[in-house]
Amino acid sequence: MRRVDLDLGAQRCPILIGPGLLGSQALLAEHTGDAQLMVVSNETVAPLWLPRLRDGLAGRPFAQCLLPDGEEHKTLASAARIIDALIEARMNRDCMVLALGGGVIGDLAGFAAATYQRGVAFLQLPTTLLAQVDAAIGGKTGVNHPGGKNLIGAFHQPVAVITDTDTLATLSDREFRAGLAEIIKAALIADGGFFDWLEREIEALLARRPEALEEAIGRACEIKAGIVARDERESGPRALLNLGHSFGHAIETGLGHGRWLHGEAVAAGIVLAAEFSQRSGRLAAGDVGRVRGLLARAGLPVDPPRLGRDRMLALLGMDKKVAGGRLRLVLLDAIGAASCTSEFPQDALEKLLEDRAGTGAA
Repeated sequence: MRRVDLDLGAQRCPILIGPGLLGSQALLAEHTGDAQLMVVSNETVAPLWLPRLRDGLAGRPFAQCLLPDGEEHKTLASAARIIDALIEARMNRDCMVLALGGGVIGDLAGFAAATYQRGVAFLQLPTTLLAQVDAAIGGKTGVNHPGGKNLIGAFHQPVAVITDTDTLATLSDREFRAGLAEIIKAALIADGGFFDWLEREIEALLARRPEALEEAIGRACEIKAGIVARDERESGPRALLNLGHSFGHAIETGLGHGRWLHGEAVAAGIVLAAEFSQRSGRLAAGDVGRVRGLLARAGLPVDPPRLGRDRMLALLGMDKKVAGGRLRLVLLDAIGAASCTSEFPQDALEKLLEDRAGTGAA
């Protein structure tokens, strides 16, 4: 088992990575204590992995709330269903919410835990690659709104993240590739050597070889934990973790939540960010080619949908990094180095979007 610690000073969140962890009675007992338990999952994951979790809980009783699967269900209504289930089960402030699923379940369960009785404990049990390397780490929780992705939420740290890599065996190829986008993003913002390794090992990752997976997941978690430890509430360097996300969230909202997976939209967003970095004089053309090439080899979209320049600009205007009426973008200064800036010509951004997203509606 590999361990990465997210050290927040007053709180430490262990991130535990390895096979068979959902069935580890000792591990689950250590991190759940004697709390009342509510398991939140969805109709796809629960039949596959809830029996393993039940074994790991060694016969302890728990309530459960199963939600429909899909990004389109990441709503206030779904969060209310979790809260209704907590109330129906007569859960008190010493209860714990266990999030068994991907990023949508983690965000929903975490948001419900953050707001139920002004905050109860929760445990992340991520079952998708994207959740294991990104969504489950760092304490961001929330739901989507028709006006934008993750517009409603709270920071609420889990007591731990228990990543059972066995769960990746039941993940679809499409979902698996979506998770690779976040691993590639981590390398791009913080570790050029890791990006070199990904270029060499991408075929091993696509084949889901255990040693390659453990290294990639572990290194991506280390990068994110290191950044979050310096900036838990995203007032500074944590914004770097949003490379590709401003464009990606605009794509997701513009298409309708659920049409593209989050990692697919982020991949296209990363390419847009790299291309804009080149147009802004920050990044060499050869590096843009490497970024595009690795994402394409991972089987991810490298071209945005033709939503239209004006629609993309309107959606970018709702991005959470807008400050003082100015959009801030995460741009690449090199492979392995990024910065968040509002210092770019607006007309250059408009030209990029016109060239890559078109002038008309999708």
